Amino acid sequence: MRFVTSTLAGAVLVAATLAGSPSVAQEPVKLRIMGMPLATGNIQKNREQPFFENMSARVGFPIEADYKVLDATGIKEFEQLRVARSGLFDIIGLRLAQVSRDEPTILGLDLVGLNPSYETAKKVVDAFQGPVGERLEKQFNTKLLGVWPFGPQLIFCKPPIKGLADLKGLKVRILDGVMAKFMERVGATPVTMAFGEVAQGLSLGTIDCAVTGPSSANSAGWPESVTHVYPLALQVAVQGYGISMPAWNRLKPDQQAKLKAGIDSLTADIWTYSKELWDDAMRCNAGQDPCTTGRKYKLTTVEVQPQDLALVQSAVREISFPAWSEACDRVNPGCSETWKKAVGPIIGLK
Repeated sequence: MRFVTSTLAGAVLVAATLAGSPSVAQEPVKLRIMGMPLATGNIQKNREQPFFENMSARVGFPIEADYKVLDATGIKEFEQLRVARSGLFDIIGLRLAQVSRDEPTILGLDLVGLNPSYETAKKVVDAFQGPVGERLEKQFNTKLLGVWPFGPQLIFCKPPIKGLADLKGLKVRILDGVMAKFMERVGATPVTMAFGEVAQGLSLGTIDCAVTGPSSANSAGWPESVTHVYPLALQVAVQGYGISMPAWNRLKPDQQAKLKAGIDSLTADIWTYSKELWDDAMRCNAGQDPCTTGRKYKLTTVEVQPQDLALVQSAVREISFPAWSEACDRVNPGCSETWKKAVGPIIGLK
């Protein structure tokens, strides 16, 4: 009996020692991840993919991450929130403008004319990310983990242009429904088209112009078909990362905190990197040095007309907010009032 007792005590001691030992491997958490499309370029390749492929080290607990770019999934950009709700993927790199047709509240982060700079965009995102997250959780069972921008979105055209007036009668690929209203105001025909199809559309003449950031345009080869870029910032193309609530709830509280901290670090890094890429890509597209992150082209950079700048600056009050608030309040009552309280003080809108 003494031997049995001693053996039992020893087993308990060994078990306790092993349980507290760092050498005992924690069972990895399995996460299915859908990232950005390949055509989005350096941010996907140099920031997003390395993070998710080395996720355990980046967040501080064992994760078995199955990372796929959007292109490899067969899923369309505008379907992402429905996919998130279905649970097919656990974490999704959300193309926020593209999924906004399913949830208009999202557009309050990046209305045409709202974010003329990275600095303003950061304030707006910090102010309105909470209400957007609440809506995604309620409607799509998805927790918004973080938001970041590709950077100021510019107009790239195949026909020569000197300003917005020259867009009249042209087919312009836009980012969302509110930008469509803006393009209609200047006489253009707005066209909805997936990012990966734009280069071919420009080459074949299906569209005449398209809106994106200079780095994304460079990565996707747009300057091979277009001739002019109009550096008038319309939006900053915010993107986000969301996790399905079932996947989030499977995590222990300390794992949730570590994952959120990891995504916070990733998005903070992208905010900085995005600005670096934007500056470099503008030089690359114009064939100037230094050009370190893309290919050199010979695009004509058009001087921004004062009247066009004034139109964009007034767009929030006169075009984008009225158009968006009506659509948003229809599906999310009180949406526009929540936005005015959160974002209004930043831009002086009451």
